[in-house]
Amino acid sequence: DLILLLVDSDILFSASLWGPYKDIWQTVGNALWRRQPEAVHLLDMILKKHKPDFISLFRNPPKNVQQHEKVQKASTEGVAIQGQQGTRLLPEQLIKEAFILSDLFDIGELAAVELLLAGEHQQPHFPGLTRGLVAVLLYWDGKRCIANSLKALIQSRRGKTWTLELSPELVSMTTRFTDELMEQGLTYKVLTLVSQIDVNNEFEKLQRERGLGSEKHRKEVSDLIKECRQSLAESLFAWACQSPLGKDDTLLLIGHLERVSVEANGSLDAVNLALLMALLYCFDISFIEQSTEERDDMIHQLPLLTERQYIATVHSRLQDSQPWKLPGLQATVRLAWALALRGISQLPDVTALAEFTEADEAMAELAVADNVFLFLTEAVVVSENFYQEEFYIRRIHNLITDFLDEYEVSVVIGELYKKNPFNLELALEYWCPSEPLQTSTILGSYLGVAHQRPPQRQVVLSKFVRQMGDLLPPTIYIPYLKMLQGLANGPQCAHYCFSLLKVNGSSHVENIQGAGGSPVSWEHFFHSLMLYHEHLRKDLPSADSVQYRHLPSRGITQKEQDGLIAFLQLTSTIITWSENARLALCEHPQWTPVVVILGLLQCSIPPVLKAELLKTLAAFGKSPEIAASLWQSLEYTQILQTVRVPSQRQAIGIEVELNEIESRCEEYPLTRAFCHLISTLVESSFPSNLGAGLRPPGFDPYLQFLRDSVFLRFRTRAYRRAAEKWEVAEVVLEVFYKLLRDYEPQLEDFVDQFVELQGEEIIAYKPPGFSLMYHLLNESPMLELALSLLEEGVKQLDTYAPFPGKKHLEKAVQHCLALLNLTLQKENLFMDLLRESQLALIVSPLEQLLQGINPRTKKADNVVNIARYLYHGNTNPELAFESAKILCCISCNSNIQIKLVGDFTHDQSISQRLMAGFVECLDSEDMEEFVRLEEGSELEKKLAGIRHETRIHILNLLITSLERNPPNLALYLLGFELKKPVSTTNLQDPGVLGCPRTCLHAILNILEKGTEGRTGPVAVRESPQLAELCYQVIYQLCACSDTSGPTMRYLRTSQDFLFSQLQHLPFSNKEYEISMLNQMSWLMKTASIELRVTSLNRQRSHTQRLLHLLLDDMPVKPYSDGEGGLEDENRSVSGFLHFDTATKVRRKILSILDSIDFSQEIPEPLQLDFFDRAQIEQVIANCEHKNLRGQTVCNVKLLHRVLVAEVNALQGMAAIGQRPLLMEEISTILQYVVGRNKLLQCLHAKRHALESWRQLVEIILTACPQDLIQAEDRQLIIRDILQDVHDKILDDEAAQELMPVVAGAVFTLTAHLSQAVRTEQKQPLVLGPGEAHYAFMLDSSFTSPPPAENPVVGFASIGDSSLHIILKKLLDFILKTGGGFQRVRTHLYGSLLYYLQIAQRPDEPDTLEAAKKTMWERLTAPEDVFSKLQRENIAIIESYGAALMEVVCRDACDGHEIGRMLALALLDRIVSVDKQQQWLLYLSNSGYLKVLVDSLVEDDRTLQSLLTPQPPLLKALYTYESKMAFLTRVAKIQQGALELLRSGVIVRLAQCQVYDMRPEMDPQGMFGMRDPPVFIPTPVDRYRQILLPALRLCQVILTSSMAQHLQAAGQVLQFLISHSDTIQAILRCQDVSAGSLQELALLTGIISKAALPGELTDISLYRSIRNTGS
Repeated sequence: DLILLLVDSDILFSASLWGPYKDIWQTVGNALWRRQPEAVHLLDMILKKHKPDFISLFRNPPKNVQQHEKVQKASTEGVAIQGQQGTRLLPEQLIKEAFILSDLFDIGELAAVELLLAGEHQQPHFPGLTRGLVAVLLYWDGKRCIANSLKALIQSRRGKTWTLELSPELVSMTTRFTDELMEQGLTYKVLTLVSQIDVNNEFEKLQRERGLGSEKHRKEVSDLIKECRQSLAESLFAWACQSPLGKDDTLLLIGHLERVSVEANGSLDAVNLALLMALLYCFDISFIEQSTEERDDMIHQLPLLTERQYIATVHSRLQDSQPWKLPGLQATVRLAWALALRGISQLPDVTALAEFTEADEAMAELAVADNVFLFLTEAVVVSENFYQEEFYIRRIHNLITDFLDEYEVSVVIGELYKKNPFNLELALEYWCPSEPLQTSTILGSYLGVAHQRPPQRQVVLSKFVRQMGDLLPPTIYIPYLKMLQGLANGPQCAHYCFSLLKVNGSSHVENIQGAGGSPVSWEHFFHSLMLYHEHLRKDLPSADSVQYRHLPSRGITQKEQDGLIAFLQLTSTIITWSENARLALCEHPQWTPVVVILGLLQCSIPPVLKAELLKTLAAFGKSPEIAASLWQSLEYTQILQTVRVPSQRQAIGIEVELNEIESRCEEYPLTRAFCHLISTLVESSFPSNLGAGLRPPGFDPYLQFLRDSVFLRFRTRAYRRAAEKWEVAEVVLEVFYKLLRDYEPQLEDFVDQFVELQGEEIIAYKPPGFSLMYHLLNESPMLELALSLLEEGVKQLDTYAPFPGKKHLEKAVQHCLALLNLTLQKENLFMDLLRESQLALIVSPLEQLLQGINPRTKKADNVVNIARYLYHGNTNPELAFESAKILCCISCNSNIQIKLVGDFTHDQSISQRLMAGFVECLDSEDMEEFVRLEEGSELEKKLAGIRHETRIHILNLLITSLERNPPNLALYLLGFELKKPVSTTNLQDPGVLGCPRTCLHAILNILEKGTEGRTGPVAVRESPQLAELCYQVIYQLCACSDTSGPTMRYLRTSQDFLFSQLQHLPFSNKEYEISMLNQMSWLMKTASIELRVTSLNRQRSHTQRLLHLLLDDMPVKPYSDGEGGLEDENRSVSGFLHFDTATKVRRKILSILDSIDFSQEIPEPLQLDFFDRAQIEQVIANCEHKNLRGQTVCNVKLLHRVLVAEVNALQGMAAIGQRPLLMEEISTILQYVVGRNKLLQCLHAKRHALESWRQLVEIILTACPQDLIQAEDRQLIIRDILQDVHDKILDDEAAQELMPVVAGAVFTLTAHLSQAVRTEQKQPLVLGPGEAHYAFMLDSSFTSPPPAENPVVGFASIGDSSLHIILKKLLDFILKTGGGFQRVRTHLYGSLLYYLQIAQRPDEPDTLEAAKKTMWERLTAPEDVFSKLQRENIAIIESYGAALMEVVCRDACDGHEIGRMLALALLDRIVSVDKQQQWLLYLSNSGYLKVLVDSLVEDDRTLQSLLTPQPPLLKALYTYESKMAFLTRVAKIQQGALELLRSGVIVRLAQCQVYDMRPEMDPQGMFGMRDPPVFIPTPVDRYRQILLPALRLCQVILTSSMAQHLQAAGQVLQFLISHSDTIQAILRCQDVSAGSLQELALLTGIISKAALPGELTDISLYRSIRNTGS
């Protein structure tokens, strides 16, 4: 199907013959298929506007002399183009092309110009086509859109056959609109167009004017033309299904069908089939049997029942003996008419029509005389479209069943029910069940529901089937079997058919056939098979007679053979569908079908019959229990010779048949059937020790035959039927695929296993998967053939022409690609195990082998051939999917990336096609035509899924490639420079400056759809995983230094990408929460980069626009539907302080936070009966691995294998009995693990989203220019965010895993809040004369602004109460962390320190003199805001009591270094403002102060190591400094000094030896070092950092301890004496650096304080110090 072209939002280039029609189709799709409520109104408007287009249907604007002249002069004078302002000059070439186009399609000259301009605009979507060729596509695409819209509108009508379940007003609107079209002669127009438009004629016209391009273009044009005809015909069909055509229209339709002929293969083409069905539905009265309430209305609308004139005219027209071009078609219509008449005759009050209703039998006889059923078989049922339309099948089903019901026919039945595409099982009506079945298999909302039919008819039909069997003349034996085969399609039908054949054979049934039972019975059939076997076995020559194969098959005549084949096919059908039938037949003691069939296979019978026997065996092999014994039987009967007997000169078995009989006949039914059998058996049950005791056990002989005789030679054999070549390839590759799919490399595969055979040790065969891996990891013939098949496949597909066996070739290619994929997935494990083993095998990674030279082209183009399948993503989604998967897999290797870029780009035309292929696959969603979800078959859903997965693989390929160094594949696919530096790329819109449409354009296109509306990007809701990866690619491009510049420039200028995406945040999609969170994460990270970059580049308007969007709490204009929006000038960020709460909206940055759910459901713990829970947890842990996103998850498949292996290893009867229970428990474990994986992924996604949100908030606060957000707004924003983020994390349900991220955010926010408030406090407003007052803005709790002359005493713009709330939440958060999470608390302690800083006066003077105030003034001054806030803060902190103290004190003494330092800093701050000294009391009473003091001795050892020239980490030094600073702070309080003396702090300092390790002074000191170290201080400086805090502490203690001064002085002197060497060195130091003078000053101060007169009793002590000093 042609890619659904994008209608650009600018209508500049939407030619009148294309753009508007595209819009109509889009709107019809949105309203009818996508069920978008808002599209209904739009549809109404569009239908009113474009009604003339539907009425004139396909009519073009006529040529016109004035237009011709205008266009002629357009190169000089210019011409006005619809939708564009002014006139436009056109180049001469375009004018020429316009005239050609105008003649070609007979359209107006201006319309032709518009089409060409639109073609030029759309050219990037069609690489390799000129604008003229694109214009041809657009012309027909416009027609297709109108035809499809017409069909969809008619399908949605109210009527008698189906309902689309749309709203009543929408159905009324479409019914009314289409009624008006019908009144204007729609039927005539459609039939005329269908007759006139002919692909061949159109192609001839186009060919003459060179209007056809590449093969792909030809195919697209012909597909469009065919779809136009088809949709027109189906419009009439849909109409007739819902409400029959009137008299004149019916006659027109009959007139059209009179002239119809068949295709070359004898079937009706799709268009005529639709028209025939339309006529048959006009004659359909089956809905009368329904008892629906609308039935009566419908009867009145039916001309058949109400208009005598209608019946008379149609009847005479059909009775007319004038033969039609197709007598069979005439017969079909006559039969339908006869049945309609018969149906009418059975209604009440129709006596008036008696003359017609009694003519039904004559009409039916005419039909039968003209072989109506032969025509139905050969022309209708085999038509390729027949099985694609459920209502065709239903109608023909009704036609035949009505005929059988009314008149007392069989070939057509078999054909009709052969396929069952909609699971309708309509054939059920032929079986009158003896036991009722409780299922209804009717799909969708089809009104004629089967089980409401009167059972009378069912009785008649089943009687027909049975009596036919009883009175069977030999001539129709085979047709009857074929009919049964058709009727046995479906699980229930097969069951009934099996019972019929069983009952027929039972001897007590009295029937005419005599004692042998009916010829159509299991008994008869298997009895015959046994007789043939007996008879042929006697004819078997001895094994070594050479002429064995040329024996005449005396046993079986051609007729018998046909009969046998028909019965074998019937058997296969029944046992394929019904497992019960399979087991019942197999286990039947007399019949033993498997044994008999295997016996017959050893006899000399034609290959065709053998093939059917093998197919029947394959059907039996679907049951694992039968398959296991079948393997042994196969081995025993040597159908493929696996054991050579020495005495046997001649080979036997299938290999001989293939090489000598089938090759000579050039037909290979037997080989195909054998491969099919192996394929089935391999799937059902796989024997490990096949053939043990007779040969080395294993599957290898079978694999060798399939590989060497079938696969490797399939190309060189001759084929009478060309398609068979690909059938052979498909079926053998399918076996390889299944074998490799189920193979997991195990350690034991890499060790030779020895087995004993006839007394000698031989090596057993390896598993087939091992052998396949080995062949695919070497340059083997098998790999070479697979790659050559891929090359041939893509060449064939590039022709776009149908050829025999195309479907099979595609399947074969799919299996080849899948084999490569499986090899890539398993090769790492395989090669690792091989390395560890002793096997002498050499293998190479497949990705390297794929880089090898292709022997046919002499180029390394294997990967290019694989990538070319992406170009066929529309027609062959499975191949594109496998191809994308392979490319994604091999792109992880950097060296291969560089080589691939070279291979992909060295040939311009191939490079262009590859790019187009990738882009087409990414665009593919556009062509998923609106499939009705209920009616969309499984296949359509599967294909949509495959297309989606292909896009996922391509995006993953881009993501992995972007992580590699340039040049890489992603840069090529996203349109970056490869020859010049990447950063010089200039990205453009497609088509600008010759820029092709790249994957970047496709990705932006996916994300952009829906951003204009309210609902936001469509992809986010409809394909969340896809959207997530798209956002990730964009983020990676913006984050990588090379690509960042070009990408961000392009997104900002051409796309306005970020603004249009961010305005839809937060996304909401509960069902896909993980994807939704990741989408937002990548988007927020990209926004952070954009804000940072625009701020650095001073692009203020860009930054400001994004900040408004994220931070405003006023409604933004675009969303206020026009009238109610605030004017722009009000929308500056100062809008925050408007108090009219009604207009406020939640800030976007906060609503994004709201959308992250902090709670997390945890799966229930495992309850196990058999397995041991601890061991299971261990196994789960062993199966964990890192996934693509770097999360640790459990590999569920691996776990499943491990557990199943465990169960299989159990021995004994008990284990077998409990196996089902064990398997059930395994599934419980797996469900638990899946839940656990989801939990881990969900937490990871929440954490990711929160990290990105935090990053965005931090960038807004730190990197954006400060003046873009006014000061008071800044505070309010931070306040709001802080309060919200705390509320979310303090919720009881909140997941603890999110605490670290939140704590980090809280830290940044508090730091900025502190900074903002303090900045504001430093800006005094002059209010009174000469006096500086602080401007105290209103507290947020007031609702009206206070009068200016009386300022309210509040604090900062956000008010005290807000600050208190923040403090309380911070403290709650600290307590919530409990015992663990020390690192989280580290952030919170930092936040608390910043918070407490707010209450410090910014201008606190150090001394009274500096304050220029007397002591009295200081003491009597009123309490200012700072003191008030400080007092309230400490009251709040103390209200938390011991719980908080305990946490902070414990962190100060123990744990992580940074945590200890911050806890000490916090204690320092609290103790300094704690007037009540509660904290000090707690510290001393609970012993924490003592612990801190005692820890100084431990610090001593660490500190000593810091004085070596090359010290280890300096952490210990900083912790020591924090501890001493805190102790010094405690010592400043008199009570604190006493507590410290009591806990012996100075005694501890005296014990420390580090103070004695004073390094030698460097005599060159300052001058000797060339370049002093930047960060690590010199040993002397380090020593001072250790000593000075100790001296300061001594000094402070001496100052504070008034009462205990004597004790303090004594201890200090003791300290000085114990470190006397150091003291002397300081006092005698000659150095005059700042450091040494500091030491001296402190030391002399201490000595003088310790030596207060009268308190020095111990003179000797003093003397020693004095001596030292002198």
